[in-house]
Amino acid sequence: MKKKGLFLALVALCAVKFASAQSLDKMQWFNEPEKWDIKNNTLTMAVTPQSDYWRISHYGFTVDDAPFYYTTYGGEFEAKVKLTGAYKARFDQMGIMVRTDHENYIKAGVEFVDGKFNVSSVVTHHVSDWAVTTLDKVPPFIWIKIVRRLDAVEVFYSLDDVNYIMTRNAPLQDNKPVMVGLMAASPDGKGFEAKFENFRVKHLPDQRRLEWLKKNAN
Repeated sequence: MKKKGLFLALVALCAVKFASAQSLDKMQWFNEPEKWDIKNNTLTMAVTPQSDYWRISHYGFTVDDAPFYYTTYGGEFEAKVKLTGAYKARFDQMGIMVRTDHENYIKAGVEFVDGKFNVSSVVTHHVSDWAVTTLDKVPPFIWIKIVRRLDAVEVFYSLDDVNYIMTRNAPLQDNKPVMVGLMAASPDGKGFEAKFENFRVKHLPDQRRLEWLKKNAN
């Protein structure tokens, strides 16, 4: 096959992958909660009380015990999900997590703090940080999207799954497989019901490879 034909074949293969959604039935648990259910491509869970993901900084403790339902991806991808939560206590949270290991992960989604609805992200590389964007009103649901490109992850949110606003760009080691999936935690509370709808992970073609193919096409 000529180089140009190979390039077109790869593009077509990527297009097929774009059209497919992640099957929740084929994912697995880290810290499985006591109660959960999957129906119509929707995961509903009773979030484990007093659980979280955090390492060291500011608070001085490390926890790694909240529910996380994940699959594994290498390379570059886009993941998004619709979030609906019956938030009750301070720090109740849910969203998407991308995780290399217990010292390196990014979680992004919703966090309920002192009655305020926040788009929240925590980036952990040995120690954790925390960033929030507070919304004026509490929407009935929200979409969260993360995009892994090269050595970084971009975080977006949307109220309609059409118009997305970027809230963060954070580093993450490239060329290494990661766990990506659905996370919820209730660090200061007794748990809450979290609903994740229409979770999708789309493969994105490697940018470096595409540049090489373009330069070397006949």
